[in-house]
Amino acid sequence: MHRHGYKGRKFGRKTDQATALVRGLMCSLIKYQSITTTLARAKEMRRSTEKLITLAKKGDLASRRLIIARLDDMETADLLVDVIAPQIKRNSGYLKIERAGFRKGDHSEMATISFVDDIDLNIKSLDNKKGDK
Repeated sequence: MHRHGYKGRKFGRKTDQATALVRGLMCSLIKYQSITTTLARAKEMRRSTEKLITLAKKGDLASRRLIIARLDDMETADLLVDVIAPQIKRNSGYLKIERAGFRKGDHSEMATISFVDDIDLNIKSLDNKKGDK
């Protein structure tokens, strides 16, 4: 048997559950700018999130729709495209993973994932946009 076409980690879950897990982690990272999770989850989430940030930097309608489809959360997608993406000046490597010790219960290696650049969540820009509609 070969392993062609089996990209990504399984996390001991079915495919839809693993996808939902990564999607939820991505939404949390975008909302809170930094989260602590297991190292394997952080590494897997970084792959998807950096692709979304690259799409968000384009800023066109097609990219926005792709981001909404992949996140399933309109507010988070708007936050990413309108507030976070314009503040990122680099072309790749948007996220950093720092090891954060081991979890007490099962000794899983933990990691903190956050943006490399300092992001100022200017909520006023989103409020002004909603007021225009």
